[in-house]
Amino acid sequence: MTDRFLTPRARLDLLEIADYIGDRNPDAADRLLDRLMAACEMLDRRPALGHARPDLVPLRDDIRFWPVGRYLIVYRGDPAGIQVIRVLSAYRDVAALLR
Repeated sequence: MTDRFLTPRARLDLLEIADYIGDRNPDAADRLLDRLMAACEMLDRRPALGHARPDLVPLRDDIRFWPVGRYLIVYRGDPAGIQVIRVLSAYRDVAALLR
């Protein structure tokens, strides 16, 4: 598994998610991280799969979103691959966190 497409902030998001869930259930944290990384790898191969969210970021930005359970992978995509900007709980104020 590679994380070449993760920004430092996205790596920190994943660590925080793993710590939060891992305190209660380490196996669940591992499974979730595996699902999130598998989704990132899939998006890296097919960056147009995600969707725009003009309610969260302006349409002029090339930012896309992909849900994984209750989490959102926030990324920039182009034919060469993706750059994951953040991995956020959908229960958080995503618009504020992306400003």
